[in-house]
Order: sequence, then structure tokens, then C-alpha cells
Amino acid sequence: MTTIYHNPRCSKSREGLALLNKTAEELTIIKYLETPPSEQELSEIIKLLKIAPIDLIRKNEVVWKENFKNKNLNDNELIKVMSENPKLIERPIVIKNNKAVIGRPPEKIKDIL
Repeated sequence: MTTIYHNPRCSKSREGLALLNKTAEELTIIKYLETPPSEQELSEIIKLLKIAPIDLIRKNEVVWKENFKNKNLNDNELIKVMSENPKLIERPIVIKNNKAVIGRPPEKIKDIL
């Protein structure tokens, strides 16, 4: 089973979903702006991605620049910020067989298929 954390308004996310629709047999689509991941779920995703929480944050978003950019936040605080402000989460995230990738560019998704 393949899961995509998807934002329909994002062109890269739409491209990633189109790629998955061609290749994935079972696909779960999570519109994470409507159903934000919990702090626990984000922690698990970050472990699968093998990145630091800061690397999952969209640093050009206004909410980041205005509220968090110059704060010294630890990993748990960053995860909480993303859970409370899902617009900050980089997208799309694709998970399959305990592997995960950020689909930027969308071709990176092929690495775990």
C-alpha cells in the first residue's frame, strides 16, 4: 500500500499523485490540510524520511516567516508547529513499505516504488 500526503492546490503534489495513479496498486490519499497529521504521525514520517524536522518545513510560507523563523525551536517544538500549521509541511510526502520520500521533484517518488 502507498500513502500520499497531498495538497490538491500544489502542482508538485498533483504531479506526484498522477504518477502514483499510474503505478500504485493500492493508494491512500491524505489531504493533510483537511486532516493534519498528529505530532506522533509527523515524528514517524520524519523518521521514515531520515531527515531533521526543520527539513520538512516550508520556510517560504508567510506563517513561518512571521511567527517562527527567528525562534530557536527544538525538534519537538518544530513537530508541534507543523501539526498545528500543516501548511508548513513540505509536500507531497509518499510512503510505501516503511520508506518515505518528499516528491520534489515528483520523479523522486519512483525511488520508493
